[in-house]
Amino acid sequence: MEPHLSIDEVAQRTGLTAHTLRYYERIGLIAPVRRAGGGQRRYAAADLAWIEFLLRLRTTRMPISKMRAFARLRAAGESTIPERRAMLEAHLAEVLADIDAMRGAAGVLREKIGFYRNAEEVAVEPACGASAGASASGSAGLAADAGRVLAKNA
Repeated sequence: MEPHLSIDEVAQRTGLTAHTLRYYERIGLIAPVRRAGGGQRRYAAADLAWIEFLLRLRTTRMPISKMRAFARLRAAGESTIPERRAMLEAHLAEVLADIDAMRGAAGVLREKIGFYRNAEEVAVEPACGASAGASASGSAGLAADAGRVLAKNA
């Protein structure tokens, strides 16, 4: 990495906008960034590593308020390591519970999709495979059966 990156370079590398980077600095998520002679921000490797960690927290849907609390603890120094660890452990437990809930919901969706695929096949197969001499009442009966199944399982 270059010795120091501009805000535009950091924005490009992280996917954040320059506005968001300034906002994160303003609210205390990012410590004040070193400035060049003309006042332009110059991000060091440690700044970029911290921003990347914040992005991971954001991916896990950690609220900004908790991210700010974590950043304050980090800024307070090594004496806060036990608090930071506990905070991350609690957040990880929430993330894992959310993952389990999403897996359960995804399983239900898979089952419902399978049900609808089967219902479509039942409704489509007779129409495609019916002979020209098939009775209208036979097709109507299958459609009614498929309708009852769909209504029951919707």
